[in-house]
Order: sequence, then C-alpha cells, then structure tokens
Amino acid sequence: MDRLIELQPEFWQAALETLYMTSVALVMGGILGMAWGVMLYVSRPGGIMPNRAVSGIVNTIINFFRPIPFVIFIAAISQPLARLIIGTGIGTNAGAFAIGLAASFAIGRIVEQHLVSVPKGVIEAARSMGAGPWRILFTVAIPEALGPLILGYTFVVVALIDMTAMAGLIGGGGLGAFAQIYGFRQFEPVVMWAAIFLIVAFVHLVQLLGNRLARRVMRR
Repeated sequence: MDRLIELQPEFWQAALETLYMTSVALVMGGILGMAWGVMLYVSRPGGIMPNRAVSGIVNTIINFFRPIPFVIFIAAISQPLARLIIGTGIGTNAGAFAIGLAASFAIGRIVEQHLVSVPKGVIEAARSMGAGPWRILFTVAIPEALGPLILGYTFVVVALIDMTAMAGLIGGGGLGAFAQIYGFRQFEPVVMWAAIFLIVAFVHLVQLLGNRLARRVMRR
C-alpha cells in the first residue's frame, strides 16, 4: 500500500494515457470502421449499390488484417506506418494509431452486420417512394440500425481499453504498462491490482453508458 501511495502521480498519469489512447483510437477506428462497413454494405451483391470490384477489394483488405493478433499487429505497424503518418513509432500517439487502425477492421464487420440486419422490406419501401441509394443509407438503413450499432461500438470501446494494455510494447504507457512495470516486475501485487481495478471500472462505466444510450435510441 505504501508503494502505491508513492506511485500516485504515475498511477493517475497512466490512467490519463489509457483514456487518451482509447478516445483517439475510438475516433479514428470508428470513422474508418464506419467507412469500411458502409462500403461493404452498399457494394455487396443485392446491396443498394452493388459493385463486385469494391466489395472484393474491401473484403480482401479486412480479411487479411483482421485475423492478425494485436500483439503482432502493433509491433509490425508501429514503426513503418505510424512513423510515416504521425512522425513517431513509439509513445501514446503511436499506440493510439495502431489500436485505432486495428479496431477499424473489426468495426467494419460490426457495421456491415448491423446494416445488413435492417429488414429488406424497409429498404424496398423507401426505394418504391423514389429514395436514392445515399438517401436510403443515411435516412433509413443507418437510423434503423442505430441502436445495435451503439451496442456494437460499446463492445469495441471495451476491447480498445483491453488493447491499450498491450500498447506498452511500443512505449505507449497506460494502466497496462503501469501494472507490468511497477506491479508485476517489481513484485508489488497491490500496485498491479489497483491498475486492474481501475481498468475494470472504466469498462463497466463504458458498458453502462452504452447500454443506456442504446435503450433510449431503440425506444424511439
């Protein structure tokens, strides 16, 4: 306990790093993943804008990168791509970039699945009233799938918090790195469990807020 008190500045700094990486990764991965998902949905056979070439290319990209274990992905992507785009291959920014990019492929599949679940009758009704593909997408498909999408994004945020624990491999910091460096490696179980409990608290808070928001949207 005394050691944990001594490490209070480092502990709260690590908590802020976890929140920062999660937030940046969510924005990046959320936007890019939404783009992947929309492209998959509209271009699929029977979609509102079927295009075999686009569907094949996007599916190939996602199917290639999505199965790569994150611990390998973050090490492989941080140096060449992160350094090229954001100017550094280490630190919280590089960690957030790698997490967001990795998450975008999973988010793309989540978005596609929830958009596909929108009843075809609703889409056909909008089409029969003269709505074009983009209008159907933004005024029918996405609003109809919004509640499940919020739950899907909530699941992703929880996964992002878990992924930040591995960002320490590239000097990303965060509570995962704090638990390893000051807890596990220095044989300080109290320090390690303090970090674990705070991570669990973050996860429960995100899940609670996501569930409440999804319920409000689905009641409309």
